[in-house]
Amino acid sequence: MTVAAALKRFEGLHPQTIELSLGRIKDVLETLGRPQDKLPPVFHVAGTNGKGSTCAFLRAMAEAAGLRAHVFTSPHLVRFNERIRLAGTLIKDAQLEHDLTRVYDALEGRPITHFEATTATALLCFSEAEADLLILEVGLGGRFDATNVIDAPAVSVITPVDYDHAQFLGNDLGGIAGEKAGIIKAGCPAVSARQPKVCREVISAKAKQLGADLKYLSLEDIERVPEQVALIGTHQRKNAALAGLALRSWRDRKISDAAIWKGAGSAEWPARLQHLKPGPLTELAGRADVWLDGGHNAHAAAAINEALDQMGGTTILVCAMMASKDHDAYFRALRGAITEVHTLPNAPGHAGAEPDDLARKASDQFDRATPHANLENALRAAAATNPDRILISGSLYLAGEVLEKNHEVPT
Repeated sequence: MTVAAALKRFEGLHPQTIELSLGRIKDVLETLGRPQDKLPPVFHVAGTNGKGSTCAFLRAMAEAAGLRAHVFTSPHLVRFNERIRLAGTLIKDAQLEHDLTRVYDALEGRPITHFEATTATALLCFSEAEADLLILEVGLGGRFDATNVIDAPAVSVITPVDYDHAQFLGNDLGGIAGEKAGIIKAGCPAVSARQPKVCREVISAKAKQLGADLKYLSLEDIERVPEQVALIGTHQRKNAALAGLALRSWRDRKISDAAIWKGAGSAEWPARLQHLKPGPLTELAGRADVWLDGGHNAHAAAAINEALDQMGGTTILVCAMMASKDHDAYFRALRGAITEVHTLPNAPGHAGAEPDDLARKASDQFDRATPHANLENALRAAAATNPDRILISGSLYLAGEVLEKNHEVPT
């Protein structure tokens, strides 16, 4: 059986793609012997933006200190294996298929969502491989996310909170912060990025209720980080600072500042203002540099806008988005750095916005917005105006399609 076939078997076990609950995953983990109790120290990471980058910095810093790190992130960009990194190496197909089958057999037909099943698989893998820590990224929310089965994390980490996934988390920012704060556990250390006032109040109240030692990222913490980190953008310096604060808050280990700064300078995380290499797609861009970012909400777009402004020159946006995202807010946040927009369908198999609808919304913010049938046509049209760079953004699913077509599959 292939990995794809093993994954597909879970699709028929639950009628909804997402239903936030802990009951189903706790049941299957019980059947599997409670692997969540046999993990190395866990750094549990929730938030709206910067989760993946913060995880990347955590991993790089830990490895710079000579530690072995498991990592669980989502979604993947090209191959599912990207979600599960065992002591620094992406899981092999044979082991992944084997452990997916173990989870499927343990379910005995009981309902479970795809993400819950794959989270259970990851926890099973992590429990049976040696490492010094596990970096565990929340999928959606926090309180009822499938990853929230860790009773005593080494550190709970909350990245910037903003509006996203309104269909599951609602439109109340304080309520969203409450969902993210659900990963804080009694008596355990927790760290948070700088947050809007309403989010800070909610997160602080949760930590106080549980007796958790909560630290917020300070300006001093950020200023301690070298100005140039491995990932591009001033927001990435803040993500590196948050990762450093989390490691310094680990009670059982002393991580040196030297290792933290070394990791800040060596982290890798695809599709976060990634400068694409020469390849089949970038050849279509003419003289323009091609950059890729999976950002898909206003907070991410604002960070991209700031980075593009610092680069200078002209930038054209090539964009696809999920239908459920706030397209208007995303485009508003990109005003200033972008000169025109070319839209296209999202990657096959996802509920993407129609290119015509995206172009119509983009035209409210930009002088020119043109829909296209595919990525290649959009790139050629963007290159025709001879910009300094082309930014491909709006969806992690689009980012995965771009990396695969340009032969830059994450490793």
